[in-house]
Amino acid sequence: MDSFVEQLKRGTEEEFTEESAWDGSAVNTASSSLSAIYLPLLPRYLRHPTTRGRKATEFQETKKACLNYIQDALLQHQWQRAAEFMTNYLETLENTSAEKRMAAPEVIWRIGTEILCHHSKSTIEEFNYFAERMKNLGVKRYLKVCLEHVFHLLCNGLIDEAYQNLSLAEGWRYGEQTTAQDKELKLIQAYKGLLDYYNWAKKRKAMLELDGNFADSVEQEMHSFFRQAAVNLKEIIKIPGVWDPFVKCYVDLLEFYEDYDEVRQVLSEYAYNSKFPPNPNAHVYYYQFLKRQGESKKTLMSVLKILHEIVPSHELMLEYNAMLQKSKKRENHRLGLEIIFTLLDFAGWKEHVKAWSCLAKQIKQILENSGKHLDWVTEEWNSRKDWWPAFHFSHYLAKRNWQENESLACEKALVAGILLGKDCKYFKYVSHQGCKAKKEKFQTMKKFVKKHSSAHLRASGVLDSCTHL
Repeated sequence: MDSFVEQLKRGTEEEFTEESAWDGSAVNTASSSLSAIYLPLLPRYLRHPTTRGRKATEFQETKKACLNYIQDALLQHQWQRAAEFMTNYLETLENTSAEKRMAAPEVIWRIGTEILCHHSKSTIEEFNYFAERMKNLGVKRYLKVCLEHVFHLLCNGLIDEAYQNLSLAEGWRYGEQTTAQDKELKLIQAYKGLLDYYNWAKKRKAMLELDGNFADSVEQEMHSFFRQAAVNLKEIIKIPGVWDPFVKCYVDLLEFYEDYDEVRQVLSEYAYNSKFPPNPNAHVYYYQFLKRQGESKKTLMSVLKILHEIVPSHELMLEYNAMLQKSKKRENHRLGLEIIFTLLDFAGWKEHVKAWSCLAKQIKQILENSGKHLDWVTEEWNSRKDWWPAFHFSHYLAKRNWQENESLACEKALVAGILLGKDCKYFKYVSHQGCKAKKEKFQTMKKFVKKHSSAHLRASGVLDSCTHL
């Protein structure tokens, strides 16, 4: 495509910034090349490049207008139009304002990458060329551009090329190493570690398929990838942050070689170190590891308790509820009921059969036990009685649930009947439909609801001031 990359190749910029001359290779281009640009899609006042003789304010206003046209083209996914405008915008590299001139490479890099990633005629060769030029347009962005270049190569399945670029970036240095550069280098090393893990995983798969019939060199090569990956992955997860992909790969490496103590330490630190940002996945990884190790239910529940405080709608809450219900402690049964009620507060669980089945079962057990602990149900329902009926138990939902999933409708109908009474429209519709198909089963449910919702829940005040939808 006749894009801004072609313009870069022809050398539209008259000179690089002082920041970009770190490698001593400045590019000089005759100003005559600028006058050759003519883009029919440009507004009239942007058709001719601004020369150094113009006032700086006019130059800046022109480029600002050009940038607005580029942004508009990007928003409309008009990649060719954006590329054409970019050929004009490249002149910002010559801006007389030092501040604007230093900011230009960042803008060109961000926008140029977006265009090249989406343009139908873009090639990997063009992207590679553009990335290399952007790396040399500013040392402060060198490592960031390297990472983005690597991501693009990986997305195109060029694993070896990505690894080579990471290796080159890993050895890059410029001036005194700053804190920002140090963090970026650790990221470079971490992604290199991911690719080492990828190679290790391929060797592991091949080795397992050979079932022991492999040469010692294969095992040595695999162990070499393990050492390289482990060193880099371990370094990045020491830095406070969210490093889920790196942690998972590192744990996989360690577990394969049965270094379980290290895994426990890493995952515990990742989950509970206060310097790290709150991360539900950290607790999930730790829980899954402990479960694989056969830890006690008490230990597992302590991990899930913290996860519940962070993400009460997490799918593991069903597992947590099941553990609590099997416990012999009364307070655990109470907490289990609270957890399942809370789970169903979230829209993502509205049509989850197992969740409704758990709630129905737990409420039913309480009612069958002479109404003991009925206050638990009362307490949970009182905070929901104003909005759960419309949220869960409308006539519309009754019809839809019955048509799409009879099991779901049955579980919800039992809960609705108990909490709202036999006159609840959800319960009435489902029980009426159910009696036509499975008369005996639904007659039993109707009797249960009639007995318990009137005798126990009214006495406890659960049904007081409720609106029967």
